[in-house]
Amino acid sequence: MAKRSRSGWVGRQAGDRLLTVAEVAGTMRVSNMTVYRLIKNGDLPALRVGKNYRIRESDVDVFLSDRSVQVEGA
Repeated sequence: MAKRSRSGWVGRQAGDRLLTVAEVAGTMRVSNMTVYRLIKNGDLPALRVGKNYRIRESDVDVFLSDRSVQVEGA
């Protein structure tokens, strides 16, 4: 996970897109409830905007790349 510095978050792009829970669920092909569960468990970092969550696109990319697997023989 990125660390905070005086100038903001290190390792994240300033123009990083914020995605809704529905957009993340669509990208991952899971339900909204699964995304909420990942956020609640701390597996997927998210920002709270009012009553809604927003997830940085880079955090989704990191989450998915950390869980990718290599298929043997391919």
